[in-house]
Amino acid sequence: MGASGSGKSTLMNLIGCLDIPTKGRILLMGKNIAALAPSGLAAMRGKLIGFIFQQFNLIPTLSALANVAIPMMFQGVPSERRNARASQLLGMVGLGDRVHHKPSELSGGQQQRVAIARALANDPKIILADEPTGNLDSTMGHKVIDFLKELHKKEKKTILMVTHDERLAKEAERIIYLKDGKIIKRG
Repeated sequence: MGASGSGKSTLMNLIGCLDIPTKGRILLMGKNIAALAPSGLAAMRGKLIGFIFQQFNLIPTLSALANVAIPMMFQGVPSERRNARASQLLGMVGLGDRVHHKPSELSGGQQQRVAIARALANDPKIILADEPTGNLDSTMGHKVIDFLKELHKKEKKTILMVTHDERLAKEAERIIYLKDGKIIKRG
């Protein structure tokens, strides 16, 4: 948690193996990510980490089903299994009747749920959520947070959420406060 410019997104990118540290090390599943080749970082991301972005990052020309299936394609999952899993995940987030809709045909809340389903596609151990309710109304925001809490509780997923919203932070088991790229408080 922290204000804009506090280092939240940078920390998220480091933990998510999108960036590597210029000094020090980050251990993920016992591996120093700074020592991994780009292909090793991509493999780590693909197998261990699911991303939920604030802007959803859905591909506008693809259906909800295809957007959810993409991460599995990069892991070599056969087409039939990808589509079955994507359909199952969309059903799980309440969009079983929207699998063939493109992002422009979905509300903001529905697009966010497609993004959540996509984050779960490869059954990651870690879900990184960058302001996952930032573009949603309060009702849909609460539903998204409740869903993430359920994933943590029932499926034992580690959820790392970045926010500047105090109300969202209160939902967390643990809070790390950042300012100017430094940890200033742990709660």
